[in-house]
Amino acid sequence: MKKADEVQRFLFEYAPIRGEIVQLETSWQQIIQGRSYPAILQKLLGQFTAAAALLSSTIKFDGSLILQAQTDGPISLLVAEATSSRNIRATAKWKNELLTEDLQTLFNGGKLVITISSKNGKEKYQGIVELIGDEISTVLEHYMEKSEQLPTRIWLTANEKQASGLILQKIPGAEGDDVDMWNRIVQLASTIKDDELLNLASNEILHRLFHEETLRVFDPERITFKCSCTREKVINTLRMLGHKEVHSILIEKEKILVNCEYCNQEYVFDKVDAEQLFASATQEKTSQTKH
Repeated sequence: MKKADEVQRFLFEYAPIRGEIVQLETSWQQIIQGRSYPAILQKLLGQFTAAAALLSSTIKFDGSLILQAQTDGPISLLVAEATSSRNIRATAKWKNELLTEDLQTLFNGGKLVITISSKNGKEKYQGIVELIGDEISTVLEHYMEKSEQLPTRIWLTANEKQASGLILQKIPGAEGDDVDMWNRIVQLASTIKDDELLNLASNEILHRLFHEETLRVFDPERITFKCSCTREKVINTLRMLGHKEVHSILIEKEKILVNCEYCNQEYVFDKVDAEQLFASATQEKTSQTKH
């Protein structure tokens, strides 16, 4: 039986190769709940989300990894975030009708930005690669090969119910006894079908692909959907706009409505709320000055 919302790590005992399988179901459905994404956009966002979960598990850090596609095409934005706590969230924007599945047309020569940030808010790393290729996996493989000097193969798939992915990487600095092992393992993995990646449990996938190999399989880690938005963060954003700008918005609309693009949570501020948030900000500054 398929186990959903988990990442499964594994190693090949006699080769410098590691891998992971990610399978998302409940968390993926929470991401797209209430959205009206066109089918091709939903598929790409699912692949993006699975990829973020896979890549975040291959590095040791305490924070978040964000994959973001910035384009001038019909798909204007794709964002997926995965944290070291195994929380994920994702969102997308598009304009006009999406009449093709060709990535070059949909992205129109955009860029893929990979950002790794630590919990203390300081940016740790950012990499940029051109969105060239016919698959998201191809773009990510090219990035890992060129920027990280890390041979990588990725398989991604998604539908309206699930999003899944498989990644293989050569372990840096390790030497294996079989110099052709990498090519052989990649060829075995390449026989995986989308429906198998979506519907089989990770242990079934590993048996299906690598039953003749000796694997070390780790305990799976649970993945959940969780948005990091809070009312306090929205308040800080409004404070950055300034009292004058917020006041002018309230004169025009009476209330300020802020919707989180990830979870669709709505935050409402009226004139009383606005005066309170700026009054509290003034009090905080006064208190800091006295100390």
